[in-house]
Amino acid sequence: MRLYPEKLSAHLQKQLLPVYLVSGDEPLLVQECCDLIRATARAGGCTDREVIEAGGKGFDWQDILHSANEMSLFAERKLVELRLPSGKPGAEGSKALCEYLDIASGDDVLLMVAGKIDKQSTNSKWYKALDKAGATIQVWPVDARNLPRWLRQRVLDAGMSIDEDALQLLCERVEGNLLAAVQEVEKLKLLVKGTQVTAQTVTEAVSDNARYNLFDMADNALKGDATASLRMLHGLRGEGMEPAVALWALIREVRTLYEVQLDCRDGQSVQQALNARRVWQNRIPLMQAALARHTVDSLARLLEQALAVDGSIKGYAQGKPWDNLEDLITSLCSV
Repeated sequence: MRLYPEKLSAHLQKQLLPVYLVSGDEPLLVQECCDLIRATARAGGCTDREVIEAGGKGFDWQDILHSANEMSLFAERKLVELRLPSGKPGAEGSKALCEYLDIASGDDVLLMVAGKIDKQSTNSKWYKALDKAGATIQVWPVDARNLPRWLRQRVLDAGMSIDEDALQLLCERVEGNLLAAVQEVEKLKLLVKGTQVTAQTVTEAVSDNARYNLFDMADNALKGDATASLRMLHGLRGEGMEPAVALWALIREVRTLYEVQLDCRDGQSVQQALNARRVWQNRIPLMQAALARHTVDSLARLLEQALAVDGSIKGYAQGKPWDNLEDLITSLCSV
């Protein structure tokens, strides 16, 4: 049977099936689904847990068949957790999974955690067998259109309510990073007075995150203030921030600027292009200042420069990450 992530909790309160397949490329949501299943299995008597890393060094698909035949030494039931990052078991894996379902004890629970599974694989024999024996849960990323609804629900689940300005600001600050979104909601629980979250509360929460603020660094770069932006970058480095996080804050701004300039070249006004990307009203002057300094071509070069910074962080491109970040900020601030 197919289950949607948001329905999983209610399902588990009623029953625990012998098989669950959780797949997707949004780590936070996959992790939360798996945690719910693990907790329910543990409460249901699966106090023994066996983890099998498919594709790892020395892995053999026969391992899962051995697990089906072995009795737990510590409990009557066990949770077998099979991790398949690729989402593709291949011919050998498909055969082993089908055989596992034939011989496994109905008392044990199989939790298969996989990467994104394409449409073709959902029609395969192994996928249909898992779906028939238990439940399949496909997790999809939360895109920009659905982020406000998702984030509002998170705030409600935390026992608070949030006004529209605060919600838009929070979405702007955490877009593309659900883990950061969850952390911000948890922080708001500590800072909010009462249960209503306002834009001022969100601003204070974000500003309180570090003495040198990540988003202020990006805003100053948009403004063209290289001195202030570089000073904040050095401060963030001194506070232990990873260079990848600083790059994320900068590259999302450059990407937005590039897309807006493309729309303007096609005949849209700056205001129309910014509104289409739900840029917060108070940040529009910053974006306009950067757009006045940069063309489509210069922003394309900035994106290439950001890609090189990413390569230096990951170790396959030249230069030191923090030095390259300084160069990126300088280029963004320049005419």
